[in-house]
Amino acid sequence: MSSITVTPSEAQKHEETPELNIWEEDYVDWRKRPAVKGRHGGMLAASFVLAVEVLENLAFLANASNLVLYLSKFMHYSPSGSANIVTNFMGTAFLLALLGGFLADAFFTTYSIFLLSAVIESLGLLILTLQAHVPYLKPPTCVSNQLGSPCHKVGGGKAVMLFSGLYLVALGVGGIKGSLPPHGAEQFDETTFVGRNKRSAFFNYFIFCLSCGALIAVTLVVWMEDNKGWQWGFGISTLTIVVSIPIFLLGSPTYRIKTPAGSPITTIFKVLASAAFISRKAKSSNNVVISISTSSVSSDSVRDVDEQTPITPIPTQNLEFLNRAAMKNPNHPELKCTLKQVEEAKVVLKIFPIFASTIMLNCCLAQLSTFSVQQAATMNTKLGSLKVPPASLPVFPVIFIMILAPTYNHAIVPIARKLTKSEMGITHLQRIGTGLVLSIVAMAVAALVEMKRKNVALRTHMLDSSEPLPISFLWVALQYLFLGSADLFSLAGMMEFFFTEAPMSMRSLATALSWASLAMGYYFSSVLVSVINGVTKACRLTPWLYGRSLNHYHLERFYWLMCILSGLNFLQYLFWANRYTYRSKSAGEQPPFKEQQHKSHLVV
Repeated sequence: MSSITVTPSEAQKHEETPELNIWEEDYVDWRKRPAVKGRHGGMLAASFVLAVEVLENLAFLANASNLVLYLSKFMHYSPSGSANIVTNFMGTAFLLALLGGFLADAFFTTYSIFLLSAVIESLGLLILTLQAHVPYLKPPTCVSNQLGSPCHKVGGGKAVMLFSGLYLVALGVGGIKGSLPPHGAEQFDETTFVGRNKRSAFFNYFIFCLSCGALIAVTLVVWMEDNKGWQWGFGISTLTIVVSIPIFLLGSPTYRIKTPAGSPITTIFKVLASAAFISRKAKSSNNVVISISTSSVSSDSVRDVDEQTPITPIPTQNLEFLNRAAMKNPNHPELKCTLKQVEEAKVVLKIFPIFASTIMLNCCLAQLSTFSVQQAATMNTKLGSLKVPPASLPVFPVIFIMILAPTYNHAIVPIARKLTKSEMGITHLQRIGTGLVLSIVAMAVAALVEMKRKNVALRTHMLDSSEPLPISFLWVALQYLFLGSADLFSLAGMMEFFFTEAPMSMRSLATALSWASLAMGYYFSSVLVSVINGVTKACRLTPWLYGRSLNHYHLERFYWLMCILSGLNFLQYLFWANRYTYRSKSAGEQPPFKEQQHKSHLVV
């Protein structure tokens, strides 16, 4: 853990102003001086984070929501090829949030990681803007079905430029996603009910601000891309992410910043290695059972062992084999772990099944930026005299989220608190479970809508036509509505769950698991498409997701399969969620460490 040196003059200053209490020693201000209660942190500091999130998500989603059409129309990739590139790009961006969170926890801070990541994303967007603006940096235009103008997808140096820009953006987005949410959540004092309540509200409003940026992205910016050119879309994104930097810096005097505490992953592996070593040693010994009475150990004696990390000396009984890591090992004293380290490792292992259960939900969400956009592109996108770009379809769930987020915070949660007589009202796992159920409904709706769209194409003999089908794109908006609602419940629930349940030393990394789940979902979507095509082809059937156009795909079968997989995933989620014990008292469950006296029987 990084130490904080307080000079005599600073100490005297704080003594002269007793009304200003120093925060925990783990927090400093932007000049690396001890953070002071009442001066640093709070909703004012978090408001700068919320404002930046509007701009950050605008810059990212403006291109991500419409990128599949850019790749197919201007870079001449096939529909399935474009969908895979988009899912891989977005998956990489969200997966890199783990890197951003890890660096913020271990070596840097959320403050510095955001600034560095914003600069990297700006550079990537600048490259994409340049390519979209200069004609000879793109493949030549073509007209389908004309021999004199064949379509060749982008290649060579132009492809290098395209993917360099995309993955610089992905690196920048990952760093921002891994640092910005925990930076905002760290502004609140979790030792008080008011602080925890405001932190919970922050996560809800973070999703609200994320949706505000998305609303501008899928309306104004997408319209500019479709009607004025993609150089405008990339240019606006570049400008917004550049503007977000000085806005973030304006809040510097109000921030409290958690100091890096070294690699939390090292500690977890140390606990696992120590427990495994002692278990292996036990098998090779005479299996003598030693009873270690932890009730005879006082808190003072434990603090003498580890003065800087006072811990409760009573280990919990779940994952009991890890308790062996806290035993004395005279042959390898470097493997000796404190009980606090053991309990923190247990917490991390317990949240992984919950994390894994959310991947399938995010696989469903991946369809919003791939096949759903392509579906809408084949349909009538006019609302009266206004022609709506297909990539603007997310406007429906975005508006719904913007209405539901404050309603949830100011109406649903207070009512739930009165009914359940608990601090949270609705637990994190209940929110995530609601999102999983909504994703199942969304996939069933998507399959039914695709069946209707295909029937219209057959009935009107327009399977091979490039003209819009005589069916409104608003039918596709139904699946957007359900998936958007699922996103609100699941993402906000995951972020707060991982942040509050994780050990203090790895909260940024744990919060990034929310984005990593999105990444895994996007990757799984790409793998699923490839596997489905491979299996159906091997069975001498027409590949479900292959053909001259989307009208020749069996997309409805793909959606039904997603619905079934989501249902099975929900059942295994219930298994883990019903057995999970919350670490934090604010969740209305048991405290992290059991208070009763007991004995741990270990085989050595």
